[in-house]
Amino acid sequence: MAQNSYNEAQSPETSEPTESRPVGGNEFSWCKAVPIGTGVTVLSLLLSKPPEITILKNALHNLQNSHPILRSKLHLDPSTNTFHFLIPASPNVQVEHFDLASTASIVQAQSNGRDDPFHTLLEDQMNLDTWRDYEPRDLDVLYASVFTLSHDRFAVFLRLHTSACDRAAAVALLMELLRLFSDDGTGNIGEEKVSSAIEDLIPEGKLHKPFWARGLDVLGYSLNAFRFANLNFVDAASPRRSRIVRLQLNVEETKNLLAGCKSRGIKLCGALAAAGMMASWTSKGLPNYQREKYAVVTLVDCRSLLDPVLPSNHAGFYHSAILNTHDVAEETLWELAKRSYTSFVNAMNCNKHFSDMSDLNYLMCKAIENPGLTPSSSLRTALISVFEDPIFVDSGEMDGEIGLEDFVGCASAHGVGPSLALFDTIRNGKLDCACIYPWPLHSIEQIEGLVDHMKRILVEGCSSENQQTEP
Repeated sequence: MAQNSYNEAQSPETSEPTESRPVGGNEFSWCKAVPIGTGVTVLSLLLSKPPEITILKNALHNLQNSHPILRSKLHLDPSTNTFHFLIPASPNVQVEHFDLASTASIVQAQSNGRDDPFHTLLEDQMNLDTWRDYEPRDLDVLYASVFTLSHDRFAVFLRLHTSACDRAAAVALLMELLRLFSDDGTGNIGEEKVSSAIEDLIPEGKLHKPFWARGLDVLGYSLNAFRFANLNFVDAASPRRSRIVRLQLNVEETKNLLAGCKSRGIKLCGALAAAGMMASWTSKGLPNYQREKYAVVTLVDCRSLLDPVLPSNHAGFYHSAILNTHDVAEETLWELAKRSYTSFVNAMNCNKHFSDMSDLNYLMCKAIENPGLTPSSSLRTALISVFEDPIFVDSGEMDGEIGLEDFVGCASAHGVGPSLALFDTIRNGKLDCACIYPWPLHSIEQIEGLVDHMKRILVEGCSSENQQTEP
């Protein structure tokens, strides 16, 4: 599927930046990953009322003033292969506006004939090659665009470089934007300073690991990767794009699922990971006794664990990853969910979210540089990725004020990463997971079938006869 050809709005030339800092190790990994397709964060709004462009622009400038990292530019020094955030003194984001004819042209060029235009544009935004090359000019970390789908449907998209805005920051940004947008785009939401990279804020002693132990862990991660089972690949040769399928539960189903997790002392991430592993194992039609080893990446928002502690809406990338493996055969949702979550908690208790950070970043960069080290050069590092905690959003009041019909927050994952990346939100009591996958490495039909099966596993696992806590 061809990349679209429309031009992105470029920020006007700005004066010399008043602040800059080098990127950290985690941020550097994303600077390497984004050009090959993983880490383009997209926040999307579907509106039934036409957005006022001036108000939207004012709101975005307000956000850039409050969160300086969002007005930064990424600068690559080719002589040292290092990146810096260059932060101008004033906000610079422009809003690119597409009328009905322009939007229809883009949708027609990108649509596969099956998807809603909003869905098509969301996928297209994830796959724009904004940061394919960091030279010869410095690139903004934030872009905005508005599309006219019809006389009563409009789509607003924010596209961000993940090194400057992780999932927690993106959702906080979205909620701040909605509040500003429902007014006149102005308002005092405070101003934060550009914090150091996550590696510089880890409490003393929790990052340390002896050299020999680090070497053994890197070797262990590398060797174990050869034993991982993957979701079957459909087309491992063609160029890839990120695509999305949504897993949605109603209020009652969501309530039962959360109650089932709470009664067993686990978090939702354990149940989602278990459902993904079970659906993948079942899709292969294996004998009941045959086990497969699946890798699960759990992403942890570390803001509350740093020194100093950062507020939950602090912009930047402050997540870490924990990689666990599980041998899966025929078993129940809650058995596997409990085992998956317990492994994650044990790793957290051993501070692996900090001590293994540089190891996983190193292996991620090595996979990017040498895709042949992964099965079929697929760049798959795990079966599934989940977040430790879901995002809870109550958008009821804003829905009517600005005509908000839908919103999705997710990031591309067709470069290095899992076969299925889950971005879970509980909006107005309903679970809504954006499931991102690499296409055509995995086909639309394959992932739709997998996600449908995951939903059945979750719903059936939470039926009344299974609500009792297992011993």
